[in-house]
Amino acid sequence: MARQLAQLREIPLGAIRGFELPTLKIQTDEDVETWRKSRSYQDYAIFLRRLNESVVGRDIPTTESSPSEAVGRIMALLNSLDAWIDEIPAQVSPQRYGNLAFRTWGKRLEEESDALLAKLLPADYAAVIPHIKPYFITSFGSFGRMDYGTGHETSFALFLLCLTLTRFLKPEPDEERSIVLTVFPRYLRLCWRLQDVYKLEPAGSHGVWGLDDSSFLGYIFGSGQLREQTEIPVSAVLHPTLPPTNLYFMLIMRIRQVKHGPFHEHSSRLHSIATGVPNWGKVNSGLFKMYEAEVLGKRVVVQHIPLGGLLQWDAVSPVFEAATSRPPPMVDTPGATRAPWATAAPSSQNVGVPSWYTSSSLPAVTPRRAPSNMGPPA
Repeated sequence: MARQLAQLREIPLGAIRGFELPTLKIQTDEDVETWRKSRSYQDYAIFLRRLNESVVGRDIPTTESSPSEAVGRIMALLNSLDAWIDEIPAQVSPQRYGNLAFRTWGKRLEEESDALLAKLLPADYAAVIPHIKPYFITSFGSFGRMDYGTGHETSFALFLLCLTLTRFLKPEPDEERSIVLTVFPRYLRLCWRLQDVYKLEPAGSHGVWGLDDSSFLGYIFGSGQLREQTEIPVSAVLHPTLPPTNLYFMLIMRIRQVKHGPFHEHSSRLHSIATGVPNWGKVNSGLFKMYEAEVLGKRVVVQHIPLGGLLQWDAVSPVFEAATSRPPPMVDTPGATRAPWATAAPSSQNVGVPSWYTSSSLPAVTPRRAPSNMGPPA
């Protein structure tokens, strides 16, 4: 069914020169709560809702589509970053995680980011570049810790939000659909290749008790794609091989590529969703709530996100707050749909899967296995 969507505000280009530049503002748990009442959090909630609704009933295109000029430019940018991996091969190293070549790749990104963003954006967007540069640079992992996680994925989503607030990307269904089904899969494939070639460590992993070591938004959007159909049950994810036309399926196949062993052991939460949640609508709404709690509500994740400027740190005005019923949920759910998932059921058989990057050959993946003596995260 069609849902009423809030409109995403527009920030005029002429106003940006007077904005403060984004800085790290979240240092305490109280700061997290301040952010959850801010205009930037409200903008992000509206943005994700709109992206999610734009792909209901839609598949990832399997043939070449004709995206807008803005989407085409972003795709070209991601393709250029992917080509750098061939130019900066991994060093010979005995370390299990963290190849030093990733720091070389990251240094090049930091040095060339202004030029890359200037090529991406029209000339009249020059004032936007210093505001979006921090989110762009941190979208691909930490070059110091040599890891990647849901906070970096969130940085990329905030980068896209800023481009939409300034109307480089248009908050219209077709463009929003292209963001999810064209840009986001390309971003994921780039990040997967970075993780595999440079052996990036999962950032802040909860092991088998987390949803995924490095991604979250793809599960939200993928469950949104399937939300209003009944032919494909939630339990279908336990029976690979899954088609790469759905983001949820892509991420499940990625897990089966990099982790060995019974699925219910190394991905118990995803297995519990597959066996205990009755339909994709409840999966979709539950994942939105979980994302708010486990990613946006965790200081250790959001403390690395700079705020201010385009992503306003100020609290929402009382008038705006009343009009939008603060605090805004990431998704509107009738009734009391709760996010906890059912307990794990018997194991499913794991099988070999193909790589979901591109058709070109890539380095072999080193499987990750959770130690058998791991306990639940503190």
